[in-house]
Amino acid sequence: MLIKQGMQILAGKGYIAFLLILALAGIKLMRREKWQINSRLWGLVIFFGSLQIFLHRNVPLAESFSTGLQGGGGGLSGAALGYVFMYSFGTVGTYIVLAILVMAGAALCSGGTLKDLLVNSWLKIKAAALRVWNLTFNFLFVEEDDDDQANRKKNKLGSQAKTGTAGTALLPAEEPVLPIIEVARTAAVTAVQPAESSVESSLEGDMAGDAIKSADTHKENLPNGKEYHMPPLALLNLPQSSGENTAGRDITGRINKLEQILESFNIKAKVINVSVGPAITRYELQPPPGIKVSKIVSLSDDIALGMATTGVRIEAPIPGKAAVGIEVPNIEVDMVTLRELLETREFTGSASRLTVAFGKDIAGTPILADLAKMPHLLIAGATGSGKSVCVNTLICSILFKAAPDEVKFLMVDPKMVELANYNDIPHLVSPVVTDAKKAAGALRWAVREMESRYDRFAAAGVRDITRYNALFGEFELEPGQTPMPYIVLIIDELADLMMVAPADVEDSICRLAQMARAAGIHLVVATQRPSVDVITGLIKANIPSRVSFAVSSQIDSRTILDMGGAEKLLGKGDMLFFPVGAAKPVRVQGAFLSDKEVENLVDFLKDQARPDYNDEVLQEHPGNETVETEDSDELLPQAARIFIESGTASISMLQRRLHVGYSRAARLVDIMERRGIVGGFEGSKPRAVLMTLEQYRHVFESKPDEAAENRTAS
Repeated sequence: MLIKQGMQILAGKGYIAFLLILALAGIKLMRREKWQINSRLWGLVIFFGSLQIFLHRNVPLAESFSTGLQGGGGGLSGAALGYVFMYSFGTVGTYIVLAILVMAGAALCSGGTLKDLLVNSWLKIKAAALRVWNLTFNFLFVEEDDDDQANRKKNKLGSQAKTGTAGTALLPAEEPVLPIIEVARTAAVTAVQPAESSVESSLEGDMAGDAIKSADTHKENLPNGKEYHMPPLALLNLPQSSGENTAGRDITGRINKLEQILESFNIKAKVINVSVGPAITRYELQPPPGIKVSKIVSLSDDIALGMATTGVRIEAPIPGKAAVGIEVPNIEVDMVTLRELLETREFTGSASRLTVAFGKDIAGTPILADLAKMPHLLIAGATGSGKSVCVNTLICSILFKAAPDEVKFLMVDPKMVELANYNDIPHLVSPVVTDAKKAAGALRWAVREMESRYDRFAAAGVRDITRYNALFGEFELEPGQTPMPYIVLIIDELADLMMVAPADVEDSICRLAQMARAAGIHLVVATQRPSVDVITGLIKANIPSRVSFAVSSQIDSRTILDMGGAEKLLGKGDMLFFPVGAAKPVRVQGAFLSDKEVENLVDFLKDQARPDYNDEVLQEHPGNETVETEDSDELLPQAARIFIESGTASISMLQRRLHVGYSRAARLVDIMERRGIVGGFEGSKPRAVLMTLEQYRHVFESKPDEAAENRTAS
């Protein structure tokens, strides 16, 4: 009772607020936290003083202190403050000053300006009123659709659902808690522009009905006079809803937790925007003045620990914004299907036949690109990160867009399992190349085809494939000539080719990357070994557009993108897309394409037409002097004599004596084994030398003499 009476004498009717302030101070002392006189503390003091004056407003000035001693009004504190204010400003002036002090205290407690406080309060009131209006309106006027249940049954049976337009969303999107913004698009991404509305209307007909009926709305006349039906989107699976997005369920709580984590490191930053994507939620952070961006970047592991999640990637700063992006993985990942990307207006309205769908960015915006403007693409990532799915997505995007006379594929698959499914489709210029030795010849054919096309451009007086094909709309250049198709050269595993013929492969890739764009030949190179001996400096310099999936180290990320960040990716389609002309890479959740969908598309294409293979692709050019036969080498006589004189055969001996590398020394030993000069491999034992010195002289030294005799006789 004595404590209560003392509090009432001191604070009057506002003693409860005074007790709360004392309780907060006690908690601070118990937690041994340091007292800091900041703006919020001053705001509380101004609030409490204004409350005491307001409680003492009806007490006459002469009785202020006597009433305060009895615990009335605002107590002695209210009496003292009220006496000063009433004596200085009068009754009306005191009310005006109190109103100003209350607003100033609220602004100090919120940590912003008075304008920010008023704007935020108005927005919250407006949002609450709008939410109440929407709930009331939907409850009173929205009718239940009788066809919903029937459509759900049809979707379960696998039939195609009806849609209104090509660009509408297939699933209702929830209203986000904070505004969702779009990532700034780069030059290569925004290169895809909508064409005429007739393209959209024709594709709308393609989406209705079953596969065969919808295919009838898209017809192309091939050069041989046959009709080619474009594949329908019904061959792909419909996107499935994963339920409520857990990332947007408690977005406010995660924002507060993130701000608390940063405040514990003396960084009083604010989250100004949130972008919720299929797999990642990006929190846009505005650091206070005087805080280095590098300090926030160094806290990625601490933020991941506080948010109870896996790797956190920090983008500092976000291109075009004065903010730092903190990318936190979602608890549940929403699958992005290829069909929902191909149904967008950006894809259906694109006039380019090389339009490629990659996936969705962290704001849920479809990411499309024109391969003709990239113009070449390097894809790299560790095993199981989604690299092969991305290659299949790229191929299928073009197959849904282009006819066989418009785009041709040359596929190189040393692994023999990834691209073999596409054999016998009409878009192939040759069967899928699975032999690494023949792949070098296929690359040389591409170089010869590029040179041949430039000769035809010079004869026609044009400088690229677009202008050359445009001439066929006016007149035929020569009898029998046809418009040139684009050629997309896909190499699924570059590391295997670099092991077999590194010099030839690197030279061909560099020549194509430097000159093949105007000729309509585009490279897509994929590898799972992003090391400098595979992705050499020449290859990187000539392939400007890159896609990096999850890698094991920052060194691999720098090899692909020339910057770190790929080591923080999650895998399963999480990628960094770095197109030509972009300042920074864009984080994308790649589209998923199942093997069954690829099989359906390939079967449909095989039924449309047969491939017209070019036999010259896998044949060596007779004028190519750099090609060596399999069993010949200029150092073979010297290597054989070294083994015969020493009595033993080993690869290391040839490396030391002939000053050659391991690959050439091993090839020399293999040649001698096939010719019977040395024996086979016997484990730890050295190879046996089977040829004698007399046999060596008969085989190697007699040939020049015989040649001289032949010249003399002639």
